[in-house]
Amino acid sequence: MKRLTLLFLIFSFSHFLNSAFAQVGEHRSVLAVGINGGYLLNRVSFNPTIKQVFHGGMTSGLTLRYTCEKYFAMICAVQIEANFAQLGWKEKIETSTDTYSRTVNYMQVPLLAHLSFGKEVGGVTGYLVLGPQLNFYLSDHDKRGGEWSNSTLALRPNHVVEQYDLPIQKKFEYGITGGLGISVNTRHAGHFMLEGRYYFGLSNIFNDGKADTFGRSANGTIVAKASYLFDVFSKK
Repeated sequence: MKRLTLLFLIFSFSHFLNSAFAQVGEHRSVLAVGINGGYLLNRVSFNPTIKQVFHGGMTSGLTLRYTCEKYFAMICAVQIEANFAQLGWKEKIETSTDTYSRTVNYMQVPLLAHLSFGKEVGGVTGYLVLGPQLNFYLSDHDKRGGEWSNSTLALRPNHVVEQYDLPIQKKFEYGITGGLGISVNTRHAGHFMLEGRYYFGLSNIFNDGKADTFGRSANGTIVAKASYLFDVFSKK
């Protein structure tokens, strides 16, 4: 089912590309490249449940956007990014002084439809981004504090402690991401953007078979980021 969901997302994105390049509206050919960076808050949705607070981390990377059409008031573009992101989880342990967090580093590749409304040059546009995202595991490390003994581990709710010694078992994950933003488009200095985005993981970071501890262990991420793009070429 998860593979079918991923295939559906990719098919839908491909359909958007085909529609965009069909040139139903006013043709555009604008390639913009640049950088992005921001801060994210992540939780891992565990089943059985593990109490958490948000795990904070940084994200930064490269952005490439191709604007291909203006359909009535909507400016249509496709966008791809390659981002380094610090995901992970931070547990809320209420039964002892123990503390635990794990940072999991990924290379993220979102494939986005970028739909904007407003003034393309010398003005402001509001925009929507939506599409599938692929995450590739890079590394991880954990941080433990408190007494951290057999007696404190025995007090964990549902006696769920297997996550502490489990390596990240699935090195590739996928999901869907989307967000809203605003862009200031100058005539000569490029595009300055602020954006809020959410990522919903459709796959797990740990094995999820009947004999495994967790039936679900998927990332969910809130991202606030700023981007700067400049036009490499522009033809309208």
